[in-house]
Amino acid sequence: CLLLLEKGYNVIAFDSFENSSIKSLENVKKILEIKKKKVSDNIQIIKGDLKKKVDVTEIFERSLKFNQPIQAVIHMAGLKSVLESTNDPLSYWENNTSGSINLFQAMKNYECKTIVFSSSATVYENSKNLINEDQELKPVNPYGNTKLSIENILNDLYLSDSSKWRIVLLRYFNPIGAHPSGLIGEDPQSKVNNIFPKITNAAIGLIDEIKIYGSDWPTKDGTGVRDYIHVMDLAEGHLSALNYIKQNDPKILALNLGTGIGTSVLNLINTFERVNNVNIPFKFESRRVGDNAIVVADNSLAKSTLNWEPQRDLEDMCKDGWNWKLTNPNGYK
Repeated sequence: CLLLLEKGYNVIAFDSFENSSIKSLENVKKILEIKKKKVSDNIQIIKGDLKKKVDVTEIFERSLKFNQPIQAVIHMAGLKSVLESTNDPLSYWENNTSGSINLFQAMKNYECKTIVFSSSATVYENSKNLINEDQELKPVNPYGNTKLSIENILNDLYLSDSSKWRIVLLRYFNPIGAHPSGLIGEDPQSKVNNIFPKITNAAIGLIDEIKIYGSDWPTKDGTGVRDYIHVMDLAEGHLSALNYIKQNDPKILALNLGTGIGTSVLNLINTFERVNNVNIPFKFESRRVGDNAIVVADNSLAKSTLNWEPQRDLEDMCKDGWNWKLTNPNGYK
């Protein structure tokens, strides 16, 4: 939202706020006010649920009524915990897949056929090598299955009307960090499942230690290797994808958003401790069902197609994430 508003877009933010805070969007406005940009009239914040068709239809209908039809959608709504999806797959299929179908139906009905979809690296099969977009699609957990199913629906939609649909599937790797202002950051309302907010919680003393799942993976130090990308680089990737798909002929395109650099869990913890001069206690647990040893992006297609490249390194991610936590020890509360 921040980047879109900076570029002069009119934005509708639609969220159930089940796992987020409206204060994050209020802080978007704050950042822009600090930059002397008046954007209050350019963003509407609407509470609703993709699982409710009436909520979704109402947004498109209202926009049409005010003669401002929605021209493009960035779809990021969904549940995203691998572990949770393994324990409760039905809620993932209902939220992620059914909710998406409601959105796509409304888009079709209102002739809005441009979408950037937040997919995931979990759609790929296991690989020791850098993962490119041609890698076999073979998820190993329900979360990944729901993401791939949505990609398949979008592919079918494109084939049904290939002269109009413009679709980008952005396969995220591991976003971490925060906005450098310290005003926008990660504050999950439900159980924390990702490694980075656990690290910041341990650093500030909200939890005694973090658990590392697996010390016997086939990696240099035995811990899982991931491709961590700064959340600002990820956001810039979305803007680049939206601009690209608007300016080119209708097509469907899958792109990896990652850095191409693998970082082990231990290396992430060590880097965080070093750059922020803090201590992160941890202990090893057994591996989790649905996890992979190594997941690192080949991001060359995104770089060449979008004229986009990650600008921030692991130290930046750790500094900005810690700045957010120090400024907001209890998140947005």
